[in-house]
Amino acid sequence: MIIEKKERNRVYGELLSEQIHPFKDDYEEFVILRNTYYSAIREISTKLEILDDEFHVRYDYSPIHHMERRLKSPKSLFEKMERRGLDLTLESVKKITDVAGIRVICNYVDDVYAVADMLMKQDDLKLIRRSDYIKEPKPSGYRSLHLVVEVPVFLTDKTEYVPVEIQFRTIAMDTWASLEHELKYKRREKITEEIEQELIICAEAMAAVDRKMERIHKIL
Repeated sequence: MIIEKKERNRVYGELLSEQIHPFKDDYEEFVILRNTYYSAIREISTKLEILDDEFHVRYDYSPIHHMERRLKSPKSLFEKMERRGLDLTLESVKKITDVAGIRVICNYVDDVYAVADMLMKQDDLKLIRRSDYIKEPKPSGYRSLHLVVEVPVFLTDKTEYVPVEIQFRTIAMDTWASLEHELKYKRREKITEEIEQELIICAEAMAAVDRKMERIHKIL
């Protein structure tokens, strides 16, 4: 099945358990919409897997270390819609470009750009937005290449063009981002400015490791 029964039942349960839920009157349509986003994730994942497989066959090397997929939870989605001042309607959901997300963890920085370029050469994808936080890191030290692409999902009666956010990172970038998220968002106390600076220093140290490891890779 395109969407597992467990996932579908979980969503039904979330909708029915909240009487003030904005989609309580058309929860089935909401589940169908979520399924479409889930299908878009699978479309992009398949494209990336094929590229990685071909690269391995041609060059005996896989640029993608692993991938992680996620579909934004209803609770997280509604909170974001409220923050952006959007009406809580099914049409407004489509204005959120990161409902569907894929994180592509690559070995080296060069792999990040190579895989992203190979993916965007496919003519059925449309680039909506590109944010390069590797060349221009965020003030926090965060590094990643973000692409928002529109991918066609072929349904039984129509074709839907669905946005998917793809985050390309190296292993080092992902390690820092995961730990930084754990430290900053999984605790009640606010992080001090001193700790913020320590995290930035750690990000710069991880970037230096990335550069060194890539130089060694090119030598070998």
